Amino acid sequence: MHDQPTAPHTLALRVYYEDTDAGGVAYHTSYLRWFERGRTEWLRALGFGQAELTERTGRLFVVRSLSVDYLAPARLDDRLQVLTRAARRGRARLCFHQETHALAPAEATLCRGRVEVVCMDTTGRPRPLPPEICTRLDDVG
Repeated sequence: MHDQPTAPHTLALRVYYEDTDAGGVAYHTSYLRWFERGRTEWLRALGFGQAELTERTGRLFVVRSLSVDYLAPARLDDRLQVLTRAARRGRARLCFHQETHALAPAEATLCRGRVEVVCMDTTGRPRPLPPEICTRLDDVG
């Protein structure tokens, strides 16, 4: 497995009503959705859309494991930033470190997570990462 953290990708977002519980606090699964968006936009920033990648290579990424530490609550209308960094790469796996930060009304780290994804074919079998992704990661790593 290669340990070569990439520069973090940044995704700005806002907490909407649908992201919160009755008290206006972001529901814990909202952070997982935001992390998913962060990884999707990280991949897009490398030049690969998920649908196009699956159509062209027959491969897709599936979450294998995750761990999350919730540090402080996000609230309705807060402006947030999701940082996504590829931390490790294996033959068929990528491990990401992700964080959600509040930008306004006050700056704070709200959540940290580690997410491991596996590259699979459309039948659910693990497959090596597409070579063009490995090449791109080597270029930005």
